[in-house]
Amino acid sequence: MTETQKVLVPRPTALEFFDGPVTDASLRRYLEGIPGVDAVGLEQRAAGLGTRSIKTTSKKRALDTIISLIDLTTLEGADTPGKVRSLVAKAITPDASDQSTPRVAAVCVYGDMVPYAVEALGVHHARGTDSGIQVAAVATAFPSGRASLAVKLSDTADAVDAGADEIDMVIDRGAFLSGRYGQVFDEIVAVKEACRRSDGSYAHLKVILETGELNTYDNIRRASWLAIVAGGDFIKTSTGKVAPAATLPVTLLMLEVVRDWHRLTGEKIGVKPAGGIRTSKDAIKYLVTVAETVGEDWLQPDLFRFGASSLLNDVLLQRQKMTTGHYSGADYVTID
Repeated sequence: MTETQKVLVPRPTALEFFDGPVTDASLRRYLEGIPGVDAVGLEQRAAGLGTRSIKTTSKKRALDTIISLIDLTTLEGADTPGKVRSLVAKAITPDASDQSTPRVAAVCVYGDMVPYAVEALGVHHARGTDSGIQVAAVATAFPSGRASLAVKLSDTADAVDAGADEIDMVIDRGAFLSGRYGQVFDEIVAVKEACRRSDGSYAHLKVILETGELNTYDNIRRASWLAIVAGGDFIKTSTGKVAPAATLPVTLLMLEVVRDWHRLTGEKIGVKPAGGIRTSKDAIKYLVTVAETVGEDWLQPDLFRFGASSLLNDVLLQRQKMTTGHYSGADYVTID
C-alpha cells in the first residue's frame, strides 16, 4: 500500500470531517484547507486580554485556581528519587503554614521517575486521604521526539505500566514541517493506543506541539487540529526546553481551535501552556484568556493546565501577602 493509500484511524468523531477513510492525502487536503491565521488580529486580541484586571476580591480565588491547575514539574537530567518525593510532598501541601491552600493538579516527571511519584502519593493515600493529584510522565523520546516509533511506544507503555495517569508526548516536528502529516497523525494514534491500561481504560494523552519550532501561526493551527483529530485529550504548547515556549497569542490560538472543535462535535479538549509562565500576574492573563475564549467551564484540571515549576512559588508568595499584608522572605517557599 502506498503512502497516500494508507488508511489511518482517528478518533471516531473525526470521521465526519473526511470524505471516506482518513489517508495521508485526505488529511493533507483537510489541514491545508484550514483558513490562515490573521497574525495581527490574533496578537491584538491577546494583548487586549492581557490588560484585563481582576478585582482584589476575586484575586485570591484566581490564585487558588492557578494552583489547582498546575502540573508541578521536574524534568532535569539530575532528577533523583528524593527530588521527586519532595516534589510530591510540595504538591500535596504547597504551603505548610496554610492548610486551606489547594493542591496542584499533577506532578510531571520523566518516565523512570513515575514509580517514585506513585509511591509517594500512595504513602499519602495509605494515611487515609486521597490527594487527587495525577502523575504525568513525558514520553516518546522527550523533548526531541527523535526516536523510532517502537521506542516511543515502549517509552509510553512503560510509563503507563508504572502507574502514570497522563502521558505528555511530543510530535515529530521534522515530519510535520516536511508535510508528512500522516506520519505525525499515525504516531499520535499509536501512542494513544499505547496509553491503554490492562483494565481497558486509557491514560490521558497530552500532545506537545513544541510551538516554538513550528515557525508560523498557520502551522500551529494545523498541528492543533491534527492532534485533536488523531485522539489527543489535551494539546500542549511546549516542552519548556525550546524558546519561545508558551506565549499568550499561541495559547489563544490553540484555545480557539478547541472552541471550534467543541462547537462542531460537542467534545471538550484540554489546553496546556507550558514553559516560561513564572508569575501570578502572567498566569492570571491566561485565566482571563481561557474564560473569554472557551468559557469558565474550562478552568478546571480536566481541561486546562499550567506546565510550570517556579510559578507555584510566586503564587504562594502573592497569596501570603493577601493574608498578612506583606511579602514573606525568600525562605518562605521551598526551592525546587
